[in-house]
Amino acid sequence: MFRQLRTIAFAALLAVPLGIASTSVAVSAQDVRTNSMPGTDFSKFKTYRWVTVEGAKYPNQILDAQIKQAIDAQMAAKGFTKTDSENADLDLAYQASISQQTQWSAYGTGGMRWGWGGGMAVATPTTINTGTLILDMYNPAQKQLVWQGSATKTVNPGNSQEKIQKNLNNAMKKLLKDFPPKAK
Repeated sequence: MFRQLRTIAFAALLAVPLGIASTSVAVSAQDVRTNSMPGTDFSKFKTYRWVTVEGAKYPNQILDAQIKQAIDAQMAAKGFTKTDSENADLDLAYQASISQQTQWSAYGTGGMRWGWGGGMAVATPTTINTGTLILDMYNPAQKQLVWQGSATKTVNPGNSQEKIQKNLNNAMKKLLKDFPPKAK
């Protein structure tokens, strides 16, 4: 019996620090990163078209349309024109992925005093879905990547279509905030 109580007390002792140390991986804002090819004159680009990356996996047609709609809106706001022409100034391609992570929240009750005491420890798992979207822009004339950006955010796959579109619009607005890069 003493061994059982000691085991329970030890588990409770471990659970309390885990509960305090447990922090949410979820972030409320998007984590955005961008990079561009040095020396690129973005002022000469006026049109773009969508292309696909060979071998890449894309989401279903509905989500694909929502992603492109969010990017198209930002590109239009920046003065770019979407075209299906082979002569577009920029080729745009994206890739998206969702990763899952398990977060453990733990807490304990009871106490321990000089090896005596009792308590209970509880650990609860939560699955966190993190979505990442990478947007690439290529200069087709030079066959060169000229701009790349990525946006990462926790996502709820159960959101309504409207909520998903709102989140995508916000993420793409933030991602393309400083696009096109200013000449240096």
